[in-house]
Amino acid sequence: MTDFTIASFNVKNLIGAEQEYYRFQQYTVEEHAWKEDWLADMLVRMNADIVGFQEIFELPALQAVVDEADRIGAASNADVVPDASKRYRKRAIFRKLAYTDYKDAKIAFAPNANDGAPGERRPGVAILSRYGFEGTPEIIQELSPELQIDFQGGEAGHFKLTRLSRPILKARVPVKGTTITVFNCHLKSKLGEFHRPDGADHAPEADLTSYDPVGRALGALRAATRRMAEAWVLRRLIVEELQKGHPVMVLGDFNDSENAVSSEIIAGERPFKNYSWMLRHDAKHPNDRYKDDENEAIQEAVDAVRLESCEKLFVKKSLRDMVYTSAFGGVFESIDQILISRHFRDGSNQIGEMEYFTVFNDHLTDGSHPEAPYNKLASDHGQIMGHFKLWNR
Repeated sequence: MTDFTIASFNVKNLIGAEQEYYRFQQYTVEEHAWKEDWLADMLVRMNADIVGFQEIFELPALQAVVDEADRIGAASNADVVPDASKRYRKRAIFRKLAYTDYKDAKIAFAPNANDGAPGERRPGVAILSRYGFEGTPEIIQELSPELQIDFQGGEAGHFKLTRLSRPILKARVPVKGTTITVFNCHLKSKLGEFHRPDGADHAPEADLTSYDPVGRALGALRAATRRMAEAWVLRRLIVEELQKGHPVMVLGDFNDSENAVSSEIIAGERPFKNYSWMLRHDAKHPNDRYKDDENEAIQEAVDAVRLESCEKLFVKKSLRDMVYTSAFGGVFESIDQILISRHFRDGSNQIGEMEYFTVFNDHLTDGSHPEAPYNKLASDHGQIMGHFKLWNR
C-alpha cells in the first residue's frame, strides 16, 4: 500500500518585500521575513506530499518558503530523528516526526492573466508535488470560446464570461504507479464587484459615506454569478477527466461553504434514493414512471461523476461536528475544500481511501477580534490536509 497526503494552503498574498500588491499594501523587509518563516513552519507541520497554494503573486517568493521549510525541517530532523547507531531508531513515532524535504519536488505555477501594475496586482495559484508531474500542467483562465449562459425564454437574457477571475491549475500527479488528476482553484470571492465609471477615481458603491445598499447588493450579485460560472467551468473539466476514467482530486479556496450552490456545481448533484417513482421526462400519462432498470442506470450515471467532500467524510467517520477554515464577523465556516472522486470512496473502481483529515486553524482569529491584525502576516485561512492510502493492485 502507498500512503500520501494532499493539502490546500491559502497563504494570503505571498509576494516579495517592498512590493505593492494591492493599493498601499506591501510588506516591509521585517514583515516579509516573519511571514516567510510562518508559512515555512506551517509547511513543515503539514509535511504534505502534494500542496495546492492560493494567492501566490510570484514563484520566487513561494520557492523561498519551500527552501526555508527544508532548512527548518532538516534542523528538526537532526534534533528528533535518531541516527543509525540508536537501537530504537525504527520506532513508528520517529517516522511520524521525520520531515521529508522538497529538494526533488516540482512546482507548477499559474500566474493570473488579470495581474497588473504595482497596486493592482492579482494573485495566481500553484501546486507543489514530491512526485513531480506527468506531462505539463495546464492553466485554464481564458475561455475560448467564451461562456454564454442563456436563460430560459427568448427574452430572458443571458450571462457571458470570457475570463476567470483567477486561473485553474490542472496537473496529473503520478503517485507511485497511480496517476491522479489534481485541480487547484481559487474562485471569485464574496467581495462585491463594483464598476468604476470612466475618469472616476473609484466606484460610487465604494464610497461608504454615501452608502448605496442597492448598488452594493448588485456588486454581490456580480460576484456570486461570476463564482458560480467559474464553478461550472471547473465542473466541465472535472467531468472530462472522470469520463476518461482518471481519478480526480479538486482542492482550493472555493470562497463558499460546502452546501453553497457553487460548491454543489463543482461536486455534482447527489442521486435520489429511487427514480422509479418520478414522472418520466417524456411522460404521456400520469403513471409514466422510470423503470427499475432505468433507475439503476440513472443512479450509476449520476454517481460516476460525483465528487465527495473530504471534510464531510471525516465528520461522518469521526462524529466531529465542526470544522472551519475561515472566521470573519462572527461567522466560522469552511470555504477551503478537498473533493475526491469515487475512486477513493466506494465502488468497483475504488483504488484507495481517505484515512484521516487534518485542519490547521489554531491561528485563525475572527475579523472583529482585537488580534485580527495578526492575520495580515499569517494566513487568514485554515489549512486542510487529506491522508490517503492507495491500494497498489
